[in-house]
Amino acid sequence: MKFRRKPKEEVSVNLTPLIDVVFLLLIFFMVSTTFTNESHLAISLPEATGEAADTQAETLEVLIGADGGYTVNGQSLLNSQPETLRRAIIDQAGDNRKLPFIISADAKTPHQSVVTVMDVAGKLGFAALSITTQQPVEQ
Repeated sequence: MKFRRKPKEEVSVNLTPLIDVVFLLLIFFMVSTTFTNESHLAISLPEATGEAADTQAETLEVLIGADGGYTVNGQSLLNSQPETLRRAIIDQAGDNRKLPFIISADAKTPHQSVVTVMDVAGKLGFAALSITTQQPVEQ
């Protein structure tokens, strides 16, 4: 007796669904990824236009050098630690927290140094903070 054998089907992989899945994954990752825009700004601080404020006889002025060193009312501090700055401000101001607090920073001063002075002044209760600037150079 002769049995008929089934014809063998050609084995093949259908790539269409695989390609669809890959494209869907690609679209998913493109949509869900955040791209960072890095920008480098060239700025020159501090300059501002405006009128100079009336200076009072008694003020508390903190100078910040280009290296981040502090000077409180003309007295240089030994280091740039916030605790040293805090003690120097308390020595100069005493209990008077109504004194105008002036921050004069070099244009090349690290931003962290200015923020540290503002933070220490805020924790001590000074509310009248001001930052000195200079008029822009006319060209």
